[in-house]
Order: sequence, then C-alpha cells, then structure tokens
Amino acid sequence: MSLDHPSIFAGVAPATLQAWLTSAQTALFQLQSGVQVANASYTQGDGAKSVSYRAPDMAALNLLIRQLQQELGIIRRARRPLRVWFR
Repeated sequence: MSLDHPSIFAGVAPATLQAWLTSAQTALFQLQSGVQVANASYTQGDGAKSVSYRAPDMAALNLLIRQLQQELGIIRRARRPLRVWFR
C-alpha cells in the first residue's frame, strides 16, 4: 500500500478483512446463482402479499471484493499506465 492513496480499510485487522471477503463472496455467489431472492409475491386467503428484499448491486459487490483482495495482497493493485516519450 502506498502512502499516496491510503486504503479505506487501513487499520482493520487482516482476520476481519478475510471474514468480510468471505461474506462478500458468499453474497455474490448467492445473488448470481439465484439463491438470494430480491422480490417474492404470494397469495393468501385474504389477498395478495408481496415481500421485497434489497439485493446488493452486483457491480458494487464486485468492487468491494476486489478492494478487499487488494488489501489482503491476494491480487495486485493496478499499475500506473506506462508512458512512452519520443525525443
């Protein structure tokens, strides 16, 4: 980690980061596999009922997983683009 861009996870214990990563990966798997339900409707004797759960945005969940992996050193941070100078 560079001092130029401190991480939002600075100061968090690695064990906690690993637990968060596991939780985020599980949530992403459940969302992608259809295990996690976002909306459900059913009918009872007294009429139709509807239940809604807030499903996390998959792009945001992917970003969170990537940030946690970078902080834990599982994947490398992106390098700055290489620039070619012609003289």
